[in-house]
Order: sequence, then structure tokens, then C-alpha cells
Amino acid sequence: MTALLAAMAASYLLGAIPMALMVGRIVGGIDLRNAGSGNAGATNVYRLFGLKPYLVTLSFDMFKGWAASALIAPHGAGIVSGDRAAIYCGVAAVIGHVWTIFAGFRGGKGVATAAGALLGIAPLVALSAIGVYLVMTLSTQYVAIGSMAAAVSSPPLVYLLMPGAPLELYLLCGGLAVLIIFTHRVNIRRLMKGEEGKTDFLSKLGRGKPEK
Repeated sequence: MTALLAAMAASYLLGAIPMALMVGRIVGGIDLRNAGSGNAGATNVYRLFGLKPYLVTLSFDMFKGWAASALIAPHGAGIVSGDRAAIYCGVAAVIGHVWTIFAGFRGGKGVATAAGALLGIAPLVALSAIGVYLVMTLSTQYVAIGSMAAAVSSPPLVYLLMPGAPLELYLLCGGLAVLIIFTHRVNIRRLMKGEEGKTDFLSKLGRGKPEK
């Protein structure tokens, strides 16, 4: 039990590293939570600073989740199986990202870190969910819609792609879907009012800093 708790604590602390806020400070000298959409995540980095800082932020946020479930979790296995330890550590990393101890418990929305955690646990499901995200985001130009669609699609994808998957994997995907919808509650209200900002990745790809 001690090893599992230590692995989960390490996963939380890794997930809590606020890369978007660090990029905001380094690139623009600002607190990302007080600029743009106010979200401490990769999409806000893209809108404010362009493609390269966005890719750095996105990659690291995904790495946090993957490292927690694939690299840290095996050290916590013992009282529970390796698969269960990966789930617990992946969730801990996502919680760390959303409620980071390093920035007053005000972090990002958890999408990239959740995707990374799922990559370490169920790669085929994660890649398929990322495909859903890309299709929905690029077609609607709403990152929030793509993020929520990917999250909601993950439990059905487990059913379709992993027959006989353990109940814990369904609970993980369902729990992450609920969490991601919760973290997008402001976006949902904006969408309902027609006030949500669009992000056209395709037209701006390769331009560097997007137009404001």
C-alpha cells in the first residue's frame, strides 16, 4: 500500500507541473489565467503565442499522463495489479494537472494529460479518442466540443476495441469523461450562448503566432 500511495503522490506532483503557466511566463511574461480564455492549458497558449509554444505545452502535458501510467505506476504495483496501479496513477496525474498544488490549485482542463494517461493504459482506445478529437475540433473549430466528444467516446471505444476489458477501465474512462465535462462547464455555457471562441488550426498551421 505504501508503494502505491507513493507512486500516486509522485504521479500527482508530475501532473501538477503547470507547463502552460511556465510557457506563459517565459514567452510572454504573463499569467495565462489572466489572459486569453483564462485557461492554463495548451489551447490558450496557442491562441496567445502560436504553434511552437503550443506544441511544447501539449507534448509535455500528454507526457505527464503517459509517464504516470507507464513509468511510475509499475513501482506502485504489488497490493494491486500493474493495470490497476496504472489507472490510479493516471488519474492522480490528471487531478494534479487540474488542481495543481504549484499554482493555487488552478490548473488546466485535463484533456491532454488524460489522453497521455490513457495512452499508457489502453493505447488503441487513446489513439481512437484522439482521432475523434481531431475530427470534431477541425470540423467545428471548437476545441471544447472536440475535447468533450473524445472524452465521451472513450467508454464506447473500450467496448468496441477491447472486448473483455476490466470494469476498472470503463470506470476510468467514464470518470475522466465526467471530469472533462465538468472542467468545460464554462465552455458549455459559452457554447449555449454562442460566445465560445473558435480555433482554426488548419488555416493557421505554419503561420507561427495566430492573429488576434
